[in-house]
Amino acid sequence: MSSSARIRGFIMVIVASILWGVSGTVAQSLMQHHQFQTDWLVAVRLLASGILLLLLSLMGAGRQNVWGILRSGEDFLRLLLFSILGMLAVQYTFFAAIEAGNAATATLLQYLGPVFLVCYFIIRLRKMPSVAQVTALVLALGGTYFLITGGNPGKLTISVSALAWGLASALALAFYTVYPTLLLGRWGSTVVLGWAMLIGGIALGLATQTWEITGMNWSPTSVMAVLFIILFGTLIPFYLYVDSLNYIRPTETSLLASGEPLAAVITAVVWLHVPFGLFEWIGTLCIIGTVFALSRHQEKPKGVSLSMAED
Repeated sequence: MSSSARIRGFIMVIVASILWGVSGTVAQSLMQHHQFQTDWLVAVRLLASGILLLLLSLMGAGRQNVWGILRSGEDFLRLLLFSILGMLAVQYTFFAAIEAGNAATATLLQYLGPVFLVCYFIIRLRKMPSVAQVTALVLALGGTYFLITGGNPGKLTISVSALAWGLASALALAFYTVYPTLLLGRWGSTVVLGWAMLIGGIALGLATQTWEITGMNWSPTSVMAVLFIILFGTLIPFYLYVDSLNYIRPTETSLLASGEPLAAVITAVVWLHVPFGLFEWIGTLCIIGTVFALSRHQEKPKGVSLSMAED
């Protein structure tokens, strides 16, 4: 692999992580300043992104998979489960955490997902954790403590509901990472994620009557923000991230993707003036450090793997 190709892969992941991080802050702005609801934002984001991904899949080489997965029997049932407990759950809990708190803490708490995944594999494989895994767990616990207390154990800096939704988002992310392994291998990522988004969006839309758009403050700014979340917060970064795997290793993409919570924190603090003190920044660095610790573990030939291929 040439150095120019690797640089291209690095740039793809960095841009994707920044866009993901910024989109959370854009969502927070819509909720705080334009009275947008979590239900509506999540449903529309999933519906629009799912349709776009499936349309792109129909134009690609694996277009037969778009309809094939619907006729696959057991795989279709897996797809339904992943759509609700994976895709919809991880999107809804993340946006609910933003609404209850802010984009910075919601993104950081969601990044605890790999730690839950480590615990799952340790229990499943009945193996003692490695030094890297223990380091990641310690960093995760310490980072969460500083993030939610600001260094003062007698006081929470975020609401209990924001903490609960954030941890639920991390658990949903862990399931989202592990469960669709077989589906992704058989049908391709764009097809599986496209249908999962569409099915999850339809389910939430019907449950919450998304077609009712009263109460939200519509303006050119809010319209542009919604389009940004759909295109630059979902579709474009997804393609950049997946395509980057053609140029750099998965462990490198996971390291570079840790820029997402950093981008969310910086934009939330600078743009929306979210209060963030010294201990919150320490917590941020600790949680991001878990990614580096787990990536060191992934480089080893033996032990628990956090890759999407693990099942």
